[in-house]
Amino acid sequence: MAVQISPSILSADFARLAEEVAAVGNADWLHVDVMDNHFVPNLTLGLPVVESLLKATDTPIDCHLMIEDPDRWAPAYAEAGAGSVTIHAEAVKAPVRTLRQIRSAGARSGFALNPATPVEPYEDLLGEIDMLLLMTVEPGFGGQPFLDVVLPKVRRARSLIAAHGGQVWLQVDGGVSASTIERCAEAGADVFVAGNAVYGADDPARAVDHLRALAEKASPLIA
Repeated sequence: MAVQISPSILSADFARLAEEVAAVGNADWLHVDVMDNHFVPNLTLGLPVVESLLKATDTPIDCHLMIEDPDRWAPAYAEAGAGSVTIHAEAVKAPVRTLRQIRSAGARSGFALNPATPVEPYEDLLGEIDMLLLMTVEPGFGGQPFLDVVLPKVRRARSLIAAHGGQVWLQVDGGVSASTIERCAEAGADVFVAGNAVYGADDPARAVDHLRALAEKASPLIA
């Protein structure tokens, strides 16, 4: 099991997006938050920007859809070439069908839960997903403080994943920084979304390496 760092471009300078992406060429993924001002109270970017980003980088794109009606829109992001497409439990109406459509289009299927959404009701979906995303802030805006209350859920999710064969990645998103990533790794997360902790640093690439090293040191998943 490898630790993976996915810098969130929500914290990047949108006027210099191609340069900001190039600045974290050592990252495992690029996390792209798609928000529609309906499911969450913010409006960011959509499919055309993702298509442009795919032309500007070889780093795989990790699309996090914080939108209404992901059943309609998610497959298009996979078809465009995103490496991973994540939909929210609170928004999707036909999760099995949509997750399978994401996979059939060639992307990894992700399933996200807000902080107050329990993981146990979705245990039967673990066979349909490649990554479970647990939000560690309320979705919608970057720069929020990390919610420690989610850590027990991270531990429970890791136990459920292990019981099903351990093939699902466990991602955390929100408030992940040098002061919180070790707690997330110790609880069982292995994919880490970091926005301000990367793009707010003087050297974003060095910040990626530092976060990865901290997570690797704390993770019980790495022998």
